[in-house]
Amino acid sequence: MNDTTPAVRFTDVSRYFGEVKAVDRLNLDILDGEFFTLLGPSGSGKTTCLRLIAGFEQPTAGSIQLHGVEVAGVPPYGRDVNTVFQDYALFPHMTVGDNVGYGLMIRKVPKPTRNQRVSQMLDLVQLTGLERRRPAQLSGGQRQRVALARALIVQPRVLLLDEPLGALDLKLRQQMQIELKAIQQRVGITFVYVTHDQEEALTMSDRIAVFNRGKIEQIGSPAGLYEHPATTFVAGFVGTSNLISGPLAQRLTGSSHTFAIRPEKIHLQAPEKPAPDGACAIAGRVRDVIYLGLNTRYLIEIEGGKDLTVIEQNLTTTSMDVLAARGRAVLCVWDASHNRPLAASA
Repeated sequence: MNDTTPAVRFTDVSRYFGEVKAVDRLNLDILDGEFFTLLGPSGSGKTTCLRLIAGFEQPTAGSIQLHGVEVAGVPPYGRDVNTVFQDYALFPHMTVGDNVGYGLMIRKVPKPTRNQRVSQMLDLVQLTGLERRRPAQLSGGQRQRVALARALIVQPRVLLLDEPLGALDLKLRQQMQIELKAIQQRVGITFVYVTHDQEEALTMSDRIAVFNRGKIEQIGSPAGLYEHPATTFVAGFVGTSNLISGPLAQRLTGSSHTFAIRPEKIHLQAPEKPAPDGACAIAGRVRDVIYLGLNTRYLIEIEGGKDLTVIEQNLTTTSMDVLAARGRAVLCVWDASHNRPLAASA
C-alpha cells in the first residue's frame, strides 16, 4: 500500500435485489482523508453503496477494497469503518458518557483510558459537561453529536454517515453542516456521507458523486458539478437549471443540442433595450414572481409556452417592487459563456 491507495475502491460493483439493479457496475475511488458525498434521490443507489462499504450488504458482483484490502465476505465488525445513522441509535438507558464510550467498553479498554477518551470526544463535539445526562435530556443536535462522538472514539479509518442531519430543523441542520466539516478536518479521517440534499453536499464535500438509477452520473468538486454539469440529470438535480434545446437552442447557439443555463446567470431588462453584442437573449413575459427575501425567483413565459426561471438578488428592490413585475414584458439576457452543453442522462 502507498500514499495513493484510496480509502475505498469499487471495481465493477453491482448489487441486485431480484430484477432491481440497486447498484449497477459501479467504479469509484474515495481518497484517504476526504469528505466524499454520495448524492442522489431516493432509490438511486447511494444508501446501498454505503451499506456495501459497511458490510451490511454483500455485492452481487465486483470487488470492494478498503485501503487496498479486499473485503468481500468480511463482516461489519471486521472492517475498520463505523456508521452514524439518521436516527442516532443511542441507548436510552445509558448516560451520554456511557453511550460515547460503549465501543471502547466492548473492546475491554481500561476504564481510566476510556474515561479520558470519552472526555476528549465530548470536547471535540462541544458537549463537555454533559456526560451524565441521558439522550432524552438532549436536543436533536446534541444527540447527533453524541452519535458522532461514539462513532469516532474507536478511531475508524472510514466514517460512514447515512443522512445524519435529516431529522434536524433547517437552521440547526445548516449549523451542523459547518460543524461536521470542521470535525472531519480536525480528525483527518475519510468521511463518506449520504444525502439527497444538494445544499448539504455543496456545503461540506471535497468531492461529490451524483447517483441516478444505480449509476454515477458525474463525480466532481462542488463548484465543478454546479458550474459544469455533464448531463441533464446533474444539471437539474444539483441546483436549478434551465434546459434549452431544439429550434430555440439552434437560434441561440447554432446547435439544437440541449444546453443548461443557471437562473442566476440571467438578467432581466426592458425589451426595448438592446442586448450586448454576443449575448443570448430571449423575449418573454413575467408569468409569476416568488419573493424570497434575499432574492426573487421569476418565471418567464417564453416562446413555445415554456418557462424560464430567473433568480435576481434584491439589492435595491422591495417586495412591492418585484411583485409589480408580474405580467410585464421583459428581455432575458445572459453571457453565452455560461451556456453548458449537456449529454443525455444514463
